[in-house]
Amino acid sequence: MPIQALRFLRRMRGGAQAHLLEADDGRYYVVKFLENPQHRRILVNEWVAAGMLHYLGVACPETRLIELSPGFLRENPEIAIHLGSKQKAILPGWHFGSLFPGNPLRQAIYDFIPDSLLPKIANRPDFLGALVFDKWCANADSRQAIFFRARLGDWLPSPEAPLKVGFVAQMIDHGYIFNGPQWEFQDSPLQGLYFRHEVYQSVQSLAAFEPWLELVRHFPEEILDQTAREIPESWLPGDERSRLDDLLVTLQRRRTRVADLIAACVEARVNPFPHWGESHRTTSWR
Repeated sequence: MPIQALRFLRRMRGGAQAHLLEADDGRYYVVKFLENPQHRRILVNEWVAAGMLHYLGVACPETRLIELSPGFLRENPEIAIHLGSKQKAILPGWHFGSLFPGNPLRQAIYDFIPDSLLPKIANRPDFLGALVFDKWCANADSRQAIFFRARLGDWLPSPEAPLKVGFVAQMIDHGYIFNGPQWEFQDSPLQGLYFRHEVYQSVQSLAAFEPWLELVRHFPEEILDQTAREIPESWLPGDERSRLDDLLVTLQRRRTRVADLIAACVEARVNPFPHWGESHRTTSWR
């Protein structure tokens, strides 16, 4: 069941014009609206992505359905979509919420950290899992992530030092999987990559991606089915649910292509894996 929006905090950056809201569960959510300028399918993509990433074990925010009541919208007229000099009203109903990690009044969130801190990200391998996901889903956007300091035991599964405080990365903004509102698969060597290739320094071969490639090869259809069933009917008007079902069938057929799509990155204009093949060359020399 959805949770209720209680308080408006601020507008967020980005093309979807999301807003940061407090909900009645006492937590804070970055909320994308059905009326967002990118298309209502962006919400569907976000919801599907969260279910998939959770199964793959890649860190991403918890997601919830956020209900905006007529009274809440009347009390917060600043909640709107801006289209040039005009405003588009947000309608009451269920919208997409992505959990903000902590209290925004106290928790600092970064979308960029210095190069010297990248090796200190406690879950840095998640960038490799995210690339597997992005290639499978034909993410037309570059990989987006946020970073924050937290007690690792609260955010990561089975960390070595659960009481230790360190940097955690979360993968965010998945509205442009399936080429965004186009709901199609267009593959490019450069798509889905994080713009700072330092996170791929450990990659020498496809073996670096194997934990996630194996999960994709055997990805349970019931995960996608359950995730799709949770999507509100208001997000899928007309024949949209049938089109989503067809899209997810095609997605399952792509599972065996993901390794080749990752390997193709090496042939891109800029190779994101500077150490690709080094392990093979060392083995051959010996």
